[in-house]
Formats: sequence, structure tokens, C-alpha cells
Amino acid sequence: MQEQIITLCSAALPKIESAATVAELEALRVQVLGKKGELTAVLRGMGALSEAERPLVGQVANEWREKLTNSIADRAEMLQQALLAEALANETIDVTLPGKMPVTGHKHPMSIVQDELVDIFLGMGFSVAEGPQIEFSRYVFDALNSPLNHPSRDLQDTFYIKDAPIDETTGFPSMVLRTHTSSVQIRAMMAQQPPIRIISPGRVYRKDEVDATHSPNFSQMEALVVDKGVTMADLMGTLEVLMKNIFGEETRTRFRPHHFPFTEPSAEVDISCYICGGDVGCRVCKYEGWIEMLGAGVVHPAVLRNCGIDPEIYSGYAFGVGLERLTLGRFAIDDMRLLYDGDMRFLRQF
Repeated sequence: MQEQIITLCSAALPKIESAATVAELEALRVQVLGKKGELTAVLRGMGALSEAERPLVGQVANEWREKLTNSIADRAEMLQQALLAEALANETIDVTLPGKMPVTGHKHPMSIVQDELVDIFLGMGFSVAEGPQIEFSRYVFDALNSPLNHPSRDLQDTFYIKDAPIDETTGFPSMVLRTHTSSVQIRAMMAQQPPIRIISPGRVYRKDEVDATHSPNFSQMEALVVDKGVTMADLMGTLEVLMKNIFGEETRTRFRPHHFPFTEPSAEVDISCYICGGDVGCRVCKYEGWIEMLGAGVVHPAVLRNCGIDPEIYSGYAFGVGLERLTLGRFAIDDMRLLYDGDMRFLRQF
């Protein structure tokens, strides 16, 4: 049996020393030294040996087992070092090469326009005010002098919060997704006495179908001034400065009579076409030379009273403009949906 063990292990030793991979080396270990390996199979016959032969055979088997085990460990270490050296050679970093600049984001076109507006208004002495997007209807409608039968209150035009308490006066839920940021102006007038000079940018919601010029959610920038002696002339001057800053010094403004329940007198404000200049006419202005931009007016006395401000002492003006509309004009974009699609091919242009 000793000769059998020596022959078996002597034949296995060069195979171990020449194993090319860790996997091949492990296969040889299992083949020779495993529980079902060749050496184990030979040693199972020790029961047939005499008592004098067993110690000698056991000693020879242990010596060869240790020799093979050490050889396997040495070869495994050598193979691991070779793999490490190969990986280091393949993954070497040339620190002298220029690095790759990370891709950095930039402002969305609407953010560009909003920041420009904020800067303009801050320069005129306004401050920025914010309010909740889920709002009580009394701030959105009642305090703004909107009659109970006004179309804006209709369930077909406004997103009501169905789980809100019912308003006994209207029979509708008492909370809505705000339809304009005028609710922020109401909160400001209820919280402080004049002078008040604020802008209120933010998201608003109405039940509009999505198309090139409409969306059920969009952004507004509204302004409010309340003080002694504020007139329509102040409003007109402010809007002229605003439009010239956004669209250029050559821009002209036009005021057309209109009706809003929260302002009196009220006006729709147009600007000369930013494409053709207003003199020739084009498809953008529908060959009229003017583009409608916003609604404005002098704050209605009833609104001031609703907010605890005496209209005999104070007056004010307010206006609101859609940020999307300004953005479309500012960058000559013809479809509002492009502002929301998140298409990087479009956004990289700004």
C-alpha cells in the first residue's frame, strides 16, 4: 500500500505544480485529497493491514498529504499573485490624463424667466410671498369678491378636495387646488396693514385640456401693491417697465377694458408682437400686431374690506401673468408642452 500511495501522490505533484488556473488547482485537490478522492480511497483499505504495517502506512500517507497540501497552497498563492498583477496591469490609471468633466445641470427655461422676474421686482422694492397650493375656497374665491355663480367656482373648472368639509353656502367642498396665486395676496393683506408690495410666484391648477397653449397645472407670477394714493397710472408704469425688461426696450403695451370681480377698473394687457414688432403682423400675433399677456386692475374696494383694509384710506393694484406664456415669448417657443416633457434635446438649448 505504501508503494500505491507514493505512486499516486508522486503523479499528482507535478500536475499541481503546473496547474494553470485556480479552478484547475481546486479540481486536482478534490480529485486527490477530497473525501471521495483517490488517496482517501486507498486509505480505506488500511483495515486489511496488520497492526505492524498500519503505523508505517499512516506515516507515509500523512507525509504525502502534507506535501500535497503545501504544494497546492504555494501554487494557489502564485496564481493569485499572477491574477493580481494582471489586473493591476490592465487597470492602471494614467494620472497625467485629463479627467472627465461631470455633466452639470442648468436652469430650466421657466426658472430662467422666473428668476429674471424676481430680480426685476426686487429692484422695484417688492418682496416674495408664498402660500399653500391646497387652499380654502374663501381665500381663492370669497375674499376675492367672486360671486357664488361665477364660472371659476364650477365643479367643471376647479379641482375641489373631495374629503374637505362641505361649504354650507356653496354646497361644494371648502378646499381646492388654488386656481391662482391671488390667495397668497389675500393672506398677505389679512396678515398685515399697508404698505404692501409683494409678488407671489407659484403653481396653480385648472381643469384645462392639454394642448400647445394649455395645461391643467401651470405657473403664475402675481403682484400686489396696496398703499395710500396708488392709481391705475402706477400699474401702467410698472407693467411697462416689466415688459421692456423682458422683451426689450422697443416693446409697447396696450390696455383694453375688461372685467374681473377682484379689480375695478380692470384691463387686459397686450404687448407689441415680439416676432414682427407689431407693425407688420405675423402668424404668432395672428396678424394683429399685439399679443395678449396678462390681466390687471385696481384692487376692488370690496376685496380690501374683506381683508380688513379701509378702502377710504388705501388703494392698490394687482396683476397676474402666466410664467409659461412669458417663457414661450421670451424664447420663441411654439408649444407649451415642450416645457414639461423633460426632453434633454430641447432643454440643452437654454
